[in-house]
Amino acid sequence: MRNLPSLNALRAFEATARHMSFSRAAEELHVTSAAISQQIRGLEDWLGTPLFRRLPRAIRLTEAAQNVLTQISYAFDQLADATEKLKADTEANTLIVSAVPTFAAKWLVPRLANFNDLHPDINVRVDARLETINDFDRENIHVAICLGDGNYPGMRVDKLVDEEVAPACSPALLKKSHPFPIKSPKDLTHHRLLRVDWGDLKHPPTWEKWFNHMKLYHIPTQRGPTFTIEYLAISAALAGQGLVLASTLIIQDDLSANRLVQPFRKFIPSNSAFWIVSPLRTADRSKIVLFREWVLNEIATNVI
Repeated sequence: MRNLPSLNALRAFEATARHMSFSRAAEELHVTSAAISQQIRGLEDWLGTPLFRRLPRAIRLTEAAQNVLTQISYAFDQLADATEKLKADTEANTLIVSAVPTFAAKWLVPRLANFNDLHPDINVRVDARLETINDFDRENIHVAICLGDGNYPGMRVDKLVDEEVAPACSPALLKKSHPFPIKSPKDLTHHRLLRVDWGDLKHPPTWEKWFNHMKLYHIPTQRGPTFTIEYLAISAALAGQGLVLASTLIIQDDLSANRLVQPFRKFIPSNSAFWIVSPLRTADRSKIVLFREWVLNEIATNVI
């Protein structure tokens, strides 16, 4: 039997030594700083030697710790590679895709049968979630489709398309018989505006921004219902309940089928785009490459 200390204690030491910070190691390992400190003290007791010199505002590796850090980091890399290979063997035919709920429901799912027809041996599992994936390994995700600025350190990042957001509504709202026909952006002030609570998304599209971009200032935009998921606001627009600010990509099928129309294709300048993201060390796996290439091709050939 190998005489080894706690694997968790070794992970705590290796992460702390890499970051030279208890708090950043705790963030990486999803535990508290106190837990990291306790693990390292337990490891130091087991080894009978200190691993860090604790200074008033910093920590430093001892000479003994410095001598073994490279070997311990390499051992964890080897262990990660071995478990990834084992995981890949047992899940070779499964691809787990994370996507924001509205993109998943309105764009990905309606097209997924095309991918299944091309690659029947790959079983796709769609994980719809609002929050950004921070740890692909911990969350058991192979690839993610994100809306943001493209800043995803340690990831292979491919842009799908810039986000283009414009008002959309049911064709019924454009009928001449409507009491307030929509002929110019100012006419929207007579209609119900469907709003989305974007949570922590940076630079979210809002009606206020859109009206300001149209040089229509001080327009009241707080009337009408608010939805926590964009998909619900789009559903309300499809039901003729008002206008929604929606991405052309997201409502592409509704526009093509004339279920929704854009009264004027005037877009808010956006700092956001749709990206397909996967960890660098797994980005070249066959199933991930096939899915990424399929999504990029679908976007390139079918964007309105």
